[in-house]
Amino acid sequence: MKKIYTNYINNFKGLSKEVWLLALITLINRAGTMVIPFLSKYLKENLEFSIPDAGTILMFFGIGSLIGSWLGGKLTDQIGFYKVMFYSLLFTGFGFIILQYITSFLGLCIGILVLMSIADTFRPALFVSLKTYSKPENQTRSLTLLRLAINLGMAFGPIIAGLIIGLDGYSLLFWIDGITCILAILLFKFLIKETVKKVSIEEKLINQQNKNAALKDKSFLIFFTISFLIALSFFQLITSMPIYHFDKYGLTELQTGLIMFINGALIVIFEMPLIAYLEAKKVPNTRLILFSSILFALSYFVLLFDVWAGILIINIILLTFAEMIGFPYTNAFALSRAKKGSEGSYMALYTMSFALAFIVGPKIGMDIIENYGYTINWIITGSYSLIAVILSIWLQKRIKNNL
Repeated sequence: MKKIYTNYINNFKGLSKEVWLLALITLINRAGTMVIPFLSKYLKENLEFSIPDAGTILMFFGIGSLIGSWLGGKLTDQIGFYKVMFYSLLFTGFGFIILQYITSFLGLCIGILVLMSIADTFRPALFVSLKTYSKPENQTRSLTLLRLAINLGMAFGPIIAGLIIGLDGYSLLFWIDGITCILAILLFKFLIKETVKKVSIEEKLINQQNKNAALKDKSFLIFFTISFLIALSFFQLITSMPIYHFDKYGLTELQTGLIMFINGALIVIFEMPLIAYLEAKKVPNTRLILFSSILFALSYFVLLFDVWAGILIINIILLTFAEMIGFPYTNAFALSRAKKGSEGSYMALYTMSFALAFIVGPKIGMDIIENYGYTINWIITGSYSLIAVILSIWLQKRIKNNL
């Protein structure tokens, strides 16, 4: 047992102090985002919107995320990641507090659009910060540590949220979301100092030459499509799945929170050792993205066997391992592919793939459920990942040929 513990701790060695502090701040922030996994239920049950209307509102969540990702990448390349991260979290905190007082359909569409446009400027900046705060050989493990912090926060967040909803309704969740954003960014300001890097004339010329490089990179655009497709599958976890838990099996918010806890717990326990093992084996990023796509497809196809509630556990385990293998290495691929001076643009395009998935995914999923039922939705969701499998094989061949 002691050897297992020692080996687990050794996986974290060599990471910088700043990366650890970023992980702490991310943990505090994500633990506070309790309302997001229950947003679809909040819209449907508390505000009494229809399933298609709830899907439309969540679509604006994705549009805002898309705008924020693009804006965050542009601002990061222009003014630096530090300022973008600080002001993003600060204004997001106040935005969550205000959102609870908006209850009309149009108001929620606009409010969520504005909130996510601000909130998701944070993500490209966070990814780019790792190029400053971590060594190249530690970047994948640094990304994994941040994901561990995110998932540790998300593991406990839904459980606490389920308890709070049962005792006091949704209002307190919005306050907690807002306050934790503000607390996280205050810690960031006091604990991590801004690094000012002088850019030489030669570097400015390189940066200018690499402008819009991400949009000209065919292999990266194939990768963007793969990320978009697996994100379409993944986001069903926080959009359709909580409603499915209730409609099909009558689960409460707390029970849904406990199932989501499995996702976070598995990531906390297994992801860093798994990443360390895969790095030691020097498995190519593209091969791991391919395997992840296969697992994403399987995680939804198993839901076709819906005669037993235990299938939800199998679903969450398969989906979690797909996430653990896929997301750190999609992050790593995007960072390694980024041209000098265009890191923000590359990471913006990468995060935009997830944002675009959140625009179309909830609306398509909710409409399919309303008109054709859950079974058809799971078949279509699994098929997204099958297409990603084919594209991953193509990407693998292109990278092997240095294209």
